[in-house]
Amino acid sequence: MLSPETGGCFIIVPDSPFTAEQRYLPGSNVHETIFTTPGGRARLVESLNSSTAGRLPWCELARRVEGLEGSVRFRFLMRIGTRADTVSPFVTQNAHGILFHAGDVTGSLRYSGGVTITREEDGETEGHFMVQPGARETLAIVAGQNEPLVLPKIADIDHRIDVSHQEWIEWSERVHHEGPYRDLVLRSALALKLLLYSPTGAIAAAATTSLPEGISEPKNWDYRYAWIRDAGYTIKAFLRIGAEAEAKAALTWLMHRLCEHGPHVMYTLDGRIVPDETELDMPGWRNSRPVRIGNVASCQHQHAIYGDIFETAERFVQCGNILDRQSADMLAQLASRCADHWRQKDSGIWELPEEQHFTNSKISCWQALARAVELADTGHIPATSRDRWARERERIAEWIDDNCWSEERQSYLAFPGSDMLDASVALAVRFRFGAHGRVEKTIRALDRELGAGAFHYRYTGVEREEGCFLACTFWIIEAKALLGHEAEARTQFDRAIARLGRGQGIYAEMVDPDTGAYLGNLPQGLTHLALIQAAATLAGHPL
Repeated sequence: MLSPETGGCFIIVPDSPFTAEQRYLPGSNVHETIFTTPGGRARLVESLNSSTAGRLPWCELARRVEGLEGSVRFRFLMRIGTRADTVSPFVTQNAHGILFHAGDVTGSLRYSGGVTITREEDGETEGHFMVQPGARETLAIVAGQNEPLVLPKIADIDHRIDVSHQEWIEWSERVHHEGPYRDLVLRSALALKLLLYSPTGAIAAAATTSLPEGISEPKNWDYRYAWIRDAGYTIKAFLRIGAEAEAKAALTWLMHRLCEHGPHVMYTLDGRIVPDETELDMPGWRNSRPVRIGNVASCQHQHAIYGDIFETAERFVQCGNILDRQSADMLAQLASRCADHWRQKDSGIWELPEEQHFTNSKISCWQALARAVELADTGHIPATSRDRWARERERIAEWIDDNCWSEERQSYLAFPGSDMLDASVALAVRFRFGAHGRVEKTIRALDRELGAGAFHYRYTGVEREEGCFLACTFWIIEAKALLGHEAEARTQFDRAIARLGRGQGIYAEMVDPDTGAYLGNLPQGLTHLALIQAAATLAGHPL
């Protein structure tokens, strides 16, 4: 996607003109493409394989082609990427076959007996095969990083496609959500499962880097890290649909990182501090540059992390679970830290370069202390500073109403003295902040001033450089439903989903409100989280 000439690819397509229909199989992360050619029809089934015991200790991407009608000849190309020109791929051969190498990654292309290899050289393998009704061929990439490599038989790999599909089906059957949006919620839950890094329990914000928020614009970021915000929202969403194992794994990861490093905006998936941002000399998606690794926001201070952490902990114990002593002590210390620092400016939820007294950040501090008081009152965290947290909670609420409300705009502003509105303030309803009169007026103002068709921009003026932020639309829908406007919220939800009619249920960070084209990284966890929360609220499921 970021470097068409030197980036890696694994292409399997008919060797003649074709049309294609694609979907994820119902209740599964196994993907299906039906190819139709002048000579026949065939099905491609793709799976990132697992086993009956769970995650495989190696990477196994399997692709099976089955004949349906007539005869279809396929060609394929596997090209190993240069990893942003930091390695030069090469192949070696031993008694067990040909291996490819790309820096510290070693792998092998496995294939069934009907596949013919026509070219194999450093970095590239090409070939072809034919399928007819009742016949099938399977190709797979098996790889590992700095580790011994298992080379499974192709029959075993092929069988694991079916095993993986059945495992997904069984997981999906345990998802708790009833109502008209079950299929949407389930697909979003499956997308979140793909973003969960199973060795640690971390939740990646997205699977990609540097896909632009606006074509030819410089807002290209690396989202392959775990944000506290996204982890917190994911845990809450998993709890809401009954995925307790995933919620526990993610919460354990989060608590360990907070104990180890203190509160940072984000961490790597294996729990380290995110490296400084580096720009790579690559063309970028549709020539949108720069291409980045690392993330500069890692060094920012964002008050919202306090609210995210405490909302997650409160929801966890509300579901009948308990906090360990170390986590409880850490949360109490974090509440006192929030009480000390809420008066400071921060970078806000949108990670802007200039610090301000962002309204959403102050609401998040109120949220953190409100939840901390509740956790202390129910005996889940030490109550030694409980009264101090309660006093600061009230001071924050008074400060917000005194400084952030605009009588002229009939809305909370993005920050005091600004003329901007901020869609993230819609989260105040979920956080149970403030009198509903002012909050509801704010929701109406956000709809009027930030709305673009079925969607919403993040804040005033940003439409010049990026698309609509999908999570904001679902936050506003959820807020309307919680405020008692269920019919209006449901109509708005249905309209947004209808406009997102591409991608087979996998959603990006943003969308062009005019064309419906996706913008930003994908799949974007925050979009799917917001969708689940809105759908669950519309279905009457409790927070």
